[in-house]
Amino acid sequence: MDQKEVNLKAFLKLIRYAEHKREDNEVYTIMYGGGTFKDTSTHPNTLVRKWGKSSTAAGAYQILYGSWAEAKKLGIVNDFSPDAQDRFAIWKLKTRGAYPFVLEGDVEKAVEKLRKEWTSLPGASQSSFVMSDAKARFQRYVTEYSKP
Repeated sequence: MDQKEVNLKAFLKLIRYAEHKREDNEVYTIMYGGGTFKDTSTHPNTLVRKWGKSSTAAGAYQILYGSWAEAKKLGIVNDFSPDAQDRFAIWKLKTRGAYPFVLEGDVEKAVEKLRKEWTSLPGASQSSFVMSDAKARFQRYVTEYSKP
């Protein structure tokens, strides 16, 4: 795996961590509010009310149903499997202008572009995650994915 692919995988894991504060693959089946779903053939499209808000956010990247439906219409995803959720996230990295920064490993510049997409990232509206911690965690993930 080349360095750009390592950086991409590490950054995707960073987003998943920011959203859920966990590193396991169970995050691919978590809905807004902490509930889970089993069927990954489609977005669960379940409106959950919690913390005074309502949301259809689901999966590792807390994808809203409307955003997923748009990606499906464009042919980016065809289900809600972990691979499709990763493809969706990469699409968002590209549409938000963060992709080149992610590939280069520039966490700070990538996060600046993505704060509106993932409000749990450092400096975003719902974040308790600081940039120094995000950078350190990203480096740990880079090391993890760099191992043969």
